[in-house]
Amino acid sequence: MSDDKSGVISHAYQTSGKYAWYVVMLCMIAYIFSFIDRQILALMIEPIKADLNLSDTQFSLLHGLAFSLFYAFMGLPLAYIADRFSRPKLISAGIIFWSLATAACGLSKNFVQLFLCRIGVGAGEAALSPAAYSIFSDLFSKEKLGKAVGVYSTGAFLGGGIAFLVGGYVISLLKNTALIDVPLFGLMKAWQVAFLIVGLPGILIGILFILTVRDPKRQGQRLDANGQVQKVNLSDSFKFVAKHRGTFSCHYLGFSFYAMALFCLTSWSPAFYIRKFGLSPTEVGYMLGTVLLVANTLGALTAGWLTDWFMQKGRKDASILVGAIGAACMIIPIATFTLVDQLWLSVCLLVPAMFFASFPIPTSTAAMQHLAPNQLRAQISSIFLLISNLIGLGIGTTLVALITDKVFGSPKAVGYSVTIVASISAVLAALLLRAGCKKFRESMKREYSTE
Repeated sequence: MSDDKSGVISHAYQTSGKYAWYVVMLCMIAYIFSFIDRQILALMIEPIKADLNLSDTQFSLLHGLAFSLFYAFMGLPLAYIADRFSRPKLISAGIIFWSLATAACGLSKNFVQLFLCRIGVGAGEAALSPAAYSIFSDLFSKEKLGKAVGVYSTGAFLGGGIAFLVGGYVISLLKNTALIDVPLFGLMKAWQVAFLIVGLPGILIGILFILTVRDPKRQGQRLDANGQVQKVNLSDSFKFVAKHRGTFSCHYLGFSFYAMALFCLTSWSPAFYIRKFGLSPTEVGYMLGTVLLVANTLGALTAGWLTDWFMQKGRKDASILVGAIGAACMIIPIATFTLVDQLWLSVCLLVPAMFFASFPIPTSTAAMQHLAPNQLRAQISSIFLLISNLIGLGIGTTLVALITDKVFGSPKAVGYSVTIVASISAVLAALLLRAGCKKFRESMKREYSTE
């Protein structure tokens, strides 16, 4: 069905079918594997640092910059492919590639090799989210998109939680074993075996994806003067962002600082609890794994539900508003959980910090899908992921390490570094997103007032 006034072509959404939710669940499973593969590194910080003789700053480059650099910059060309060609094929290839790169991390013998493998993980994972978001927007109406994205987003925290739990179990199981004789690979350290265990199974998910998921009809495509679907390229994405520069400035920067706070928590909480409270990697893995599985998963679902609720109440800026609420509620717990001396109190503060820190994943996504036309959705998402990962993961995690190494000069001061970076990021996120609500409403009115 075509809308002549707005120059947009649309079809009936497939929200009534079980297939749409099957696609969401399979994408969520892939997302779970992606976060297991990227997060497992954080738990094994001490054995990897010891075996490869690394500083906190070098480790942060492995965990942050190596991953985020190619995750960010590969996102744009991959998103361009997603907006023009088969999205399921792209996602399948990405899953298989990052799974092999994760397994290859276990074969690394030095910093350079591990750095290159982490680049491979980032490059592969860049194929998933922009294409998945684009698919969801073709399967669900705007009023139901928040829930779908919220369910998908739980994969980040289910994956992070599983990474901590599995990593903790593997470390516990192999803690008294110096070397393990692995068939085909020879003698390996326990942390190297962990990479093989979490990496290789993802290949099966990639194969299942290409065999069972079809590319849905694209909803809301813009038409040209002749009634044909407009052809777009990367420059059109940047023109669209420039057209709504006020909205995207608040969105991109606000959610990027939000991401910085989240990555500070997930990347450096293991080191904080090991160094300040003397917990073992196994204990930290079980504790943080449980927190991510419960608090962060509920947070992502809550954010998706709130977005849909505000949308149904007529708030076109629902996604930005929910992000602003979450960032504001996160400030106090994220600024204080590292400052208390009781473990139980620190964890009690960490739980709400993690809960609200999970809000930006579904909300930032829903906002982009609501505003951008179909042909640009994956590319607009990839621009955001480029900025948010460079700022949040690349700069944020490294900034914590630099403050720890250069300012405090002691690994045990990592908690203070987390407090400084995460709390400032949360405040900036809340202010920018609150300012972005009005700008987002204006952009929606400008784009869709004729519908």
